[in-house]
Amino acid sequence: MPINRIILYAHDVEATVRFYEKHFGFRASREAGDRIIELISGEGGASLMIHPAAKGQRRGQSLVKLVFDVRDVGAFCERSAAEGLVFGAIHQADGYQFANAKDPNDNPISVSSRAFRKM
Repeated sequence: MPINRIILYAHDVEATVRFYEKHFGFRASREAGDRIIELISGEGGASLMIHPAAKGQRRGQSLVKLVFDVRDVGAFCERSAAEGLVFGAIHQADGYQFANAKDPNDNPISVSSRAFRKM
C-alpha cells in the first residue's frame, strides 16, 4: 500500500506551512476545527500534514509519522494484530478514524481513513 501522507510535527505550524508553500509549491488545505493543515502538491505525490508538536518534542528532533491510507481502520487493525502488529486505540476524528503503532525501531506509524472521508 502506498504512503500518501506524512505528518510533520511543528512548533510553529504557520511558519512551516509558509515554508513548504513558498519553497516547494505546496497548497494548504484547511478545515474549520481541524488542527492539521494538509499541504498538497500540484504535481502529485504524498501530502504533508502539518500537526502541532507537543510541548515535550524538541526542535531539531526527527518529528515524522508515516500514515498509511486504509478504508476500514478497525478491520485493518484486527488483521494486523493477528499478524503481530498491534495498534493502539482507534481514535475518531472529524469524519475519519486513525490508530497509531510503532515500527521495530520505535518510529511512529499510523493507519487512517482520512483520505476516504465524505466532505
